[in-house]
Amino acid sequence: MLHFTNAKIVDPEKASVTFGSLSMANGAVQEIVAGRADQAPAGATVVDCAGRYLAPGIVDVGVKVCEPGERHKESFGSAGLAAAAGGVTTIVTRPDTEPAIDNPEALEFVIRRAREAAPVHVLPIAALTKARAGREMTEIGFLLDAGAVAFSDGDRVVKNTKVFSRALTYARSLGALVIAHPQDPCLSDGAAATSGKLASLRGLPSVSPMAERMGLDRDIALIEMTGARYHADQITTARALPALERAKRNGLDITAGTSIHHLTLNALDVGDYRTFFKLKPPLRDEQDRLAIAEAIQSGLIDTISSMHTPQDEESKRLPFEAAASGAVALETLLPAAMRLYHANLVDMGTLWRALSLNPAKRLGLDTGRLSPGAPADLVLFDADAPFVMDRAMLRSKSRNTPFDGQRMQGKVLATYVSGQKVFEAS
Repeated sequence: MLHFTNAKIVDPEKASVTFGSLSMANGAVQEIVAGRADQAPAGATVVDCAGRYLAPGIVDVGVKVCEPGERHKESFGSAGLAAAAGGVTTIVTRPDTEPAIDNPEALEFVIRRAREAAPVHVLPIAALTKARAGREMTEIGFLLDAGAVAFSDGDRVVKNTKVFSRALTYARSLGALVIAHPQDPCLSDGAAATSGKLASLRGLPSVSPMAERMGLDRDIALIEMTGARYHADQITTARALPALERAKRNGLDITAGTSIHHLTLNALDVGDYRTFFKLKPPLRDEQDRLAIAEAIQSGLIDTISSMHTPQDEESKRLPFEAAASGAVALETLLPAAMRLYHANLVDMGTLWRALSLNPAKRLGLDTGRLSPGAPADLVLFDADAPFVMDRAMLRSKSRNTPFDGQRMQGKVLATYVSGQKVFEAS
């Protein structure tokens, strides 16, 4: 039994922060007491939080672990260590591996490797279509039985509307969640930046934010037609928000997420051709970033994720247009999220609702909350601790972080998974 005292307890269900204490035993939260005066249960080990924050562990949807096929970029062992150091207690992995996770055998391999190597919970997403090629849907029923928590082709859009509608219909009949990447695939093909003055001055191939709006509009129409459960992996532009708001108001079973990079960086960051800032979709204008942060605060956008995408040095040390897209973020997710808090864009309770509670609820998990009986997946962190990000210190095998050399605030002090400490800051 552990008893945390003098803690700022973040309750995402109430979107509140309360000073008090928390007890956990047998892998579950036992009791939460508000106020300074508290009595530790008999035999409990007392952890004095000294006024730091205690919150549910982060549930990170959309993490790429490169097993099988590209283990040199990221393994379940390295990703698990990075997640624990970042306060992430559940990683939900993408199927865009080599080969894709599109059959029960590959899925069983992922589950087995994760169980052997990762100190955090690992839940797999399976491919929606075979080889993520958009031509033939996978055996969704068998993959559900094998342990898939959702279905997605990652950043590949299913261009064939008939194939996508059939997959949505079949997923609806089984109650399966489909995660899609809202983007018009033809407009966005080959784009390295968001269209505008900077992209023109730098000579970068670009795409209008309307490509995201067009992709979302198509998907919303198909959700209305099929009644499927749908989650948009990344909403990054203000132009997509009215369509999302209408879909929710009309009662469609739709949720949406965004990435921490699109919440904390903007299109100007690509000006020096640093390929660590090349993402998919590309970074947006500042007004889009602020609109997305406001949508998190209002609850229109439900989840924040790292969209952790490891790329090796050879993939990134290329001209900007030719370099691979993506950035690692398991260890930087929490300190980057603190930028939103310190800038008064999103309050702490709402931030943790998007980082932990909402993704857990969407996937039907009982984690992501602090209430008696909930799993003791916890993170203790100092929201104000300053540091300079040094990518050489990251635990991921790939270290393609756009935050390298930047001043940040927010350090994870300890992470607990099912009541067991899996990380402690030195």
